[in-house]
Formats: sequence, structure tokens, C-alpha cells
Amino acid sequence: MKIDERHLVQLAAVVKTGGVTEGAALLGLAQPAVSRTLSMLEKRLGEPLFIKGRRPLQPTPLGRALAEHGQIMLSASRKAADTVESFRIGNTGVIRIGGTPFFMDGLIAGMVAEFQNQHPGVRIDLTYGYFTDLRAALKADQIDLAICPIDILDEGSGLEFQELLPGRNVVACRVTHPLLMKRRPLPSHLLDYPWIAPPPGSPLLADLRSMLLSFGATEIKIRYSGGSLMNVVNYMKAADALTIMPHSVVFSLRNDKSITALPINIPHPERALAILKRVDAARSPAADQFARHIRDSFYKLKHLIKRHEQSIVWGA
Repeated sequence: MKIDERHLVQLAAVVKTGGVTEGAALLGLAQPAVSRTLSMLEKRLGEPLFIKGRRPLQPTPLGRALAEHGQIMLSASRKAADTVESFRIGNTGVIRIGGTPFFMDGLIAGMVAEFQNQHPGVRIDLTYGYFTDLRAALKADQIDLAICPIDILDEGSGLEFQELLPGRNVVACRVTHPLLMKRRPLPSHLLDYPWIAPPPGSPLLADLRSMLLSFGATEIKIRYSGGSLMNVVNYMKAADALTIMPHSVVFSLRNDKSITALPINIPHPERALAILKRVDAARSPAADQFARHIRDSFYKLKHLIKRHEQSIVWGA
């Protein structure tokens, strides 16, 4: 015998509340409609569902057994409704994020943790990459958002971006580096020291080569390459090697008091850290909430980063 699942749900609501009126109110239905359902169900089964004359209503053994099945359906329906509502307000879901390593490790990782403290039902999957790879991943629907430095997007790219922070590169070194002892370090002094190369594919690698060539270098003394941000920082703590980094990443390391920026102005291309996403991407409230959180976090950081920048007496 096939029984309509909706009838079992209504039976469960009446058993749970002890009355037809109360059960109907729980489901948002009219009381007469629920009464008709129970009468139809009893006629079809040929068995009573409630003990006559008892108030509040008490189910018969059969009524109780069927109500248990209905309660499972009712609970599942409530959970499904909660899931829909949580999704709509961005409290559940999976966000796939791609980003450049130094920015993700130095700045974004902490912001991700803060976001998930407020939205514990959201899972975040992170992948590393640079602009070309991240753009391809966005177009292939492998990630929802990319956080990376960009120059200018081609018209018709199908992507939109929201700027987070203007670009500025600095030369990073340990806080006890010999060049910091000089009253006015010059760009030419940079050529006397070995360098740590940014990871392959990073725009910083091209920036490093361009900068050193502009300062008159005939060859670039690369001492170390390919490390993660923490790897590079730990290396610099014990060596006089220099590297190029976004100023915001050096700022993020300020509390460690081991790495700083040399007070030397260096050339760097016009570039901005931005959030990228597909124009035609399916709506994801959780991803929208996360993007808003990242924008708000950078808005709060901007003046602190600017103050840190102004605290350095920049040379030529």
C-alpha cells in the first residue's frame, strides 16, 4: 500500500503537538484540511489513528508508528528549509579560491580564518597560482574567486575585478642587514648582495630582473629561489640576501620584527591586488559574503599600511 508522504507529515505534526489545530499551525496549513487528511488516511487503512475521547490526542500503536515515519520526513523537510535559508544568506557552502602564494600566505590566510569564525558552516578550498593560471581556472569553473595582482583586463575577457590595494614593491631584508646601517643606502648598493628569486611564474620575478637591470646590473646574483613565503622569510633571517616583495606582505610580517623594507625607492609596474570572478558565474551567496569580507578587511588595513609606508624614510 502506497501512502502519501504528505499525509504522514501531517499525522506527525498532529501527534507531536497533541491537536489538529496545533498540528495544522505547525505546518502552516488550515485545520479543516488536516482533519480531512487524517479521516481519509484512517478510511484507507481501515484502522483508527487516535484513541477516541482522549485529549490531548493520543495515537494508537499504528498511529504512533506511522507518525515516526512522518517525523523523519518532517525533520528532513525542516533541515532542507534551513539549508536553503543558510545558503541564501551565505552561511553554508563551499568557496573555491585561487590566489598568488605570497599574498595568500601573508595576508589572506588570516582573513579566511576570521571569516570562518563568523561563518563556520562555510568550507574554503584554496589553490595557488598566478594570473594566467587563475584566469584559466575561473573560465573553466574550477574556482569561484581569484585574488591576485593584475594590470589591466582585456575588454571582453568575461571577468570582472574589484581592487583591494594599489601595488607597491619594496626590497625586503632582515632587520639587521648591513645596508640598514648606512645613513643613505643607494640603489647601486643593492648590486653588492645576493638575491632570493620569487617563485617561477610570479610577476615579482620579472619585476626583480627589470629593477636590477635599471640599476646597472650586468648579471643577477641569485642565491636561492622557489621558496614559499615562510621559507623565504626564514632564509632571510639568517642571511644578507635580499628579495623583492609587495609592501603589503612586508607589512603583514611587521609583528615578527625580523624582516623589513629597505628605504630605497624602486621602480615597479602599475599593478593592483584585486578579486577576480566570472561575469556569468552562478550566484554563490557564500562567495559574495567572503568577497565582501575581504574588501572590508583591506579597507581597514589600507591606512595602517600607508602609515607603515610613511614611517620609512625613502631614499633615491
